[in-house]
Formats: sequence, structure tokens, C-alpha cells
Amino acid sequence: MPTTRFLFLSLLGLGAAALIPTATLAQAINRQAVVERHKVVNTTTDSLASLNVGNGAFAVTVDVTGLQSFPEYYAKGVPLGTQSEWGWHSFPNKENYKVEEAQRQYELNGRKISYTVQVKGPERNKQAVDFLRANPHRLQLGSLGFVLLKKDGSRAIIKDLRDLRQELNPWTGEIRSHFSLEGVPVDVVTVGHQQQDAVAAQVKSPLVKQGRLRVFLRFPYPTAQWDDVGVNYQSADQHQSKIEAQQGKSALVLHRLDQDQYFVSLGWNGGAKLSAGPQAHEFVLTPGKGQDVLEVSARFSGQKTSGSPASFGEAQKSSVVGWKSFWLSGGAIDFGATADPRARELERRTILSQYLIRSQETGEFPPQETGLVYNSWFGKPHLEMHYWHAMHYGLWGRTALLEKSLDWYLRPEIVAGARALAQRQGYEGLRWQKMTDNQGREAPSSVGAFLIWQQPHFIYLAELVRRHGNAAAQKKYQELVFATADFMASFPHYEKDKDRYILGKGVIPAQERFKAEETFNPTYELVYWHWALTTAQEWRQRAGLERHAKWDQVLQKLSKLPVAGGVYLATESATDSYTNPEFKTDHPSVLGALGMMPATGQQDAATMRRTFDLVWKDWTWDKTWGWDFPMTSMSATRLGLPEKSVDALLMPIRTNTYLPNGHNFQDDRLRVYLPGNGGLLAAVALMCAGYEGGKEANPGIPKAWKVQWEGLKPMP
Repeated sequence: MPTTRFLFLSLLGLGAAALIPTATLAQAINRQAVVERHKVVNTTTDSLASLNVGNGAFAVTVDVTGLQSFPEYYAKGVPLGTQSEWGWHSFPNKENYKVEEAQRQYELNGRKISYTVQVKGPERNKQAVDFLRANPHRLQLGSLGFVLLKKDGSRAIIKDLRDLRQELNPWTGEIRSHFSLEGVPVDVVTVGHQQQDAVAAQVKSPLVKQGRLRVFLRFPYPTAQWDDVGVNYQSADQHQSKIEAQQGKSALVLHRLDQDQYFVSLGWNGGAKLSAGPQAHEFVLTPGKGQDVLEVSARFSGQKTSGSPASFGEAQKSSVVGWKSFWLSGGAIDFGATADPRARELERRTILSQYLIRSQETGEFPPQETGLVYNSWFGKPHLEMHYWHAMHYGLWGRTALLEKSLDWYLRPEIVAGARALAQRQGYEGLRWQKMTDNQGREAPSSVGAFLIWQQPHFIYLAELVRRHGNAAAQKKYQELVFATADFMASFPHYEKDKDRYILGKGVIPAQERFKAEETFNPTYELVYWHWALTTAQEWRQRAGLERHAKWDQVLQKLSKLPVAGGVYLATESATDSYTNPEFKTDHPSVLGALGMMPATGQQDAATMRRTFDLVWKDWTWDKTWGWDFPMTSMSATRLGLPEKSVDALLMPIRTNTYLPNGHNFQDDRLRVYLPGNGGLLAAVALMCAGYEGGKEANPGIPKAWKVQWEGLKPMP
């Protein structure tokens, strides 16, 4: 149940900052105690157990030593990435490939429409596709680790380490690591600066004084492959690095790749000195004689900076203050009074998901699916995933963090790209891309080009900000809301013989199992289309404008949800939705029609319940993705099935695995998957705060559970 504090403020219609004497309120949640129940402890060299520090736009993942000492050992686990929002690179386009070479005409609904896809030929066109998908790609900025020397002078490997104990405290963002080498103890504290793109560490050990512990900085080369885990040390002659300057207790290092470059500003205590290391593109910091405590900080920047980076002490203070501020903001949930062991696991996933997303995905651009750990899909963001990455902020009372990446859509170059895409295809308004980059360029994708469920996201996210955060959101976002709706009203095809509008053909639903040229009227997208156009009309009315006639026409004649055998089909074009084995894999997005979406008047509750029961029983759950479980939970919550809400979030399926560090493991390719974490946070908020128009408190919480929450917002 919400705390008395939350209820009292809500009944008065006041915000969290209302001046009400503390003595009049019930005891608020002890947020620090809840968060620190879920410190992460490592005592092995498990390559999936690495931990990260970050500020939301820059993050560093470290191994059991507290830095990135053994990146190759972790390469096939959770890699030791150093990534940022600004760190991108493109190989020179020597062949002058153009996006037009990746475009193909499709005959759809009586006219030809151009889509940017993965054409298979001629050979030059295929090469153009490969180049445009791979460029630009997000960079692994470099590894900062320890050189650990054994008594005989040889370099230690990870298996030489003993007495391992590492702890992440999410409340402070500090990672404390302990290990020993040949009986000599080493203690490390690692933090991420919250205002600078910097990582800092303090190491205490006799090894420092003995000259057996140093710090290295090494630059890898981009792979231009689907993934990049930061251990490509080939092609040393294809990039350049050097010490630009060194003075006193700091140095500036340059790394240049083709036309791109960035800098690392290093700072330290004592009489250490930086010099070129034994390997290409490696630099080694050797401590001065007599010191047994070494502090080092590294600030990464796309621009040349002057002065030393923040010291370890300054970075540590920034981390402690910044993380405390985060945890004391917005909502909180305490499952501690519930005896059911599932409650503790759900709380663990909730706390660690907040930590991971706050540290990796609170910047000014839509994130990639693997956050700032390592590249997937070349490091590019997928706009259909922006819903899962960011929507939860609106439900957790942290709309300011949602606005940061939502404002990316307002940038002139992003608007221009979306408008050009719509115009090229003969539509009005703005068509939002699927696979893109910081500049909003569309990457070739034979699936992504036909997805449409990212289109209403801007309206949904803007509506969350308007409802739960920024009163100025209406004026700030309304022009893009209207332009987004203009596309949505021009996209449906009018079938004159049936006097209705259909979505498609030329559509791949969120469940990516259907051929674009054959598919029309996916159930979830029909509901989302209706909700978004209805919401856009409300934005017009609040702005003092008349309802848009074309939007109303589409709303009035939009196709009914497809039903067969008493259940909703995945799409109207797939009458074999539940008999074709392939169509019972991937995302069961039909459940999003009442779960992600509210009741819009299109859904029949009994039909939706039968659909839910069929999917729950017959779906091929081992061929799903991490956000499918939160989506299923959200549907269960809206259907009044709280036990299923919990069961869905904790379903024992590989893609629903949450590692000890909180990462949502999918498979050997996607060892981390942040949309799963974001989806979990949205589902848990819905379980507690419910949805607008709902009459039951805690609609997704089992009746026997005792749950305290505060600061959460109802879902639309």
C-alpha cells in the first residue's frame, strides 16, 4: 500500500515539495536501508559478474580488481566497456556509398513506397548496406586497469588473484574491491564522477611501494562488427595515440582514429609518471617510490580540456552526493515486510535495475539496447526500445530524467530526418526511424524499416511528462505531437469496400515474425494508434485548437481488433496466429493491447482474458525477449490477476535471467539487455500505483503481500 505520507499529499493535491510538518506524516520508507539490502558482492572471477560506475552518459565496467585489468577474460561475459554518448567513429567512406543504394521500392496498397532495407544485390548495393549499418559506430574508449607483477617480475593473470571480495553499494555508487597477489593484500575503491565523464580509483597495497602495481591505459581499435567488446588490438597502424602533455601530477593523452579524436586527462597523487607502455597504444602510470596509496582519475572527452581531472576525493564526493540525491528523488518501494521469497528477489531486481539504468541511460540521446557496456547493432539506438528504456521514469516520478532523452526529438536535424523519411514515402508529418544514430540518420534494416510501434512513442512519453512532471510540456512538445499524429493519420490505408482504415500492408508488428508485404492490422498497433491519435486530439483542444478532422476520420473508421475463436489475433492477416509454431515465438505483443495500453473502448475484457490465458499456456516462452515478461505482467495487472503479475516477472526462462549484478541476460550474444530492466521498473510501478481510472489499490500485488510504496504515479 502507499504510505500515509503519499496518500496525504495526494489527497491534498500537493507535490512532494509541499510544506507539511514532518510530524504530521507517517514514517516514510527508509530508502537507504532498502537500497543497501541489495549490495552486490562478488567472490569469484565470474565473467558475467562485472560491475559498473557511471553518470548516465558515460560508464565504465570493471572486473574483480576494481578496474579493467583483464578485459580479454571478460570479453565473452559482461565486457569491461568504457562508453559514452559522444564517442562515435566512422570509417572513411572511400567508395562514396549513399543511402539511396540501400533503398528498395515496394508495391503496397496500389502505390510504390521506398524503404531503406538490407538489399542483397547488386554487390555494390550490398556493400553500401553493410557500410551504412556499421557506420557510425559507438566507440570503446579505452581500458584503464592494473599492471600487477609477481615476485619474479612476470605479469599476473586473473587466476593468480586470491581472497577475492568485491562489493557495489548502489546507494553511493562505490565499488570496493579486495584481493591478494602472492599473499600481498590490495584494496581498491572505484567511483564514477557524476558531473564529468570520469572514473577514479584509490588503491592501497604494499604492492604500490614494492613497484609491483602500476596502472595502464590502453586503446583498442573499433571492430565495425555488430558487437564490440573493446579488445580488438589488431590494426595498430590504423590509429594514433600519444601523450600530448604531462606536467606535475597530470597528463593529457590523445587518441585519433581517421577524422575522429578524443582525449583522456589523467590525474594522480604522489610522484607517479606516465610513459608509453610495452604494447601499442598503451600507456603506463608508475607510482613514485615510497608511496603505498595510489589515487588515479581519468576523464574522457571529445574536446581537448585544460587542467587536471577531478581528484579521487572529488569524484568520490560527487558519486556519494549524486547517488543519494537520485535515490531520495521520485518513487520508492519496500517489499521487506513480505515473507514470500519472491518479494525479495523482485525488490533486488527493482533496485539494481534502477542503478544500471541511472548509471548508463540518463543522457541526452536514446540509448542502445546494451547501454554503455558494449555495442549491439553497432552501438546504435533503436527508437522502438525508447519506450522501455525511458517510460518508467514517468511512473517513478523522475520525469526530468525522461525529458533529457525526449528532447533529442526536438533537435532540428532529428525533425528534418523524420520529415524527409515521411515525405519520401508519400506521407505527412514526421515518421520516426527505428535504427538510427545521434544525428537521426536511418540505418538500413529489413525489419526496422517496416516497424511502426515506435511512431506513437513520442506522444506517449510527452504525455507522461505533461501528466506527471513538467507543466510546460504542452507548449514544449505540442508541435511534434501534432506532426507525429499527422503521419499516423496519413499512414493507414482506406479500404473503400469495407469503409475502414487498415494499418498495412507494409508493416512488421512488434512481434517480428510476419512478412511486411503481407501483414496488416496488428492488434497491439491498432490500439496504440487509436490511443495516440485520441491523445493528440486532446493536446489540440488544450492548445485552444479545434479537433483535427482527418484524425477523427481515422479514429472513427480504424479497423476493429481482429478476433478468431474468441481470442485476439496477433494480426488480422495471420489467422493462424496460434497454430503456426513460428507465430508463437518472439514478443507476444498482442498482450500489449491491454497492458502497455489502457482500455480504449476497442478491447473486450473477456476476449482479452481468453487471449492472455492462451498465450500464457501455449506460448514458446524460451524464444522470447527480456521485456516480454514485464509486458505480460502489465497485462495481468490490468486484467486483475496479481499472482500472474508476479509470476510473469519471475518466470524461470533464460531470457528472464537477472544476473547478480542486475543485468538481464538473454543469450551468449546479448549478455546484458537494458529494455528488460526498464520494462521491469514500469511493470512494478503499475503493480503498485495502478492506472488512471483503476479502482483497486495495488492491482498487481498479491493480497497476502505487505508492500509499502511512495512517490509512484499511475500509468495512463
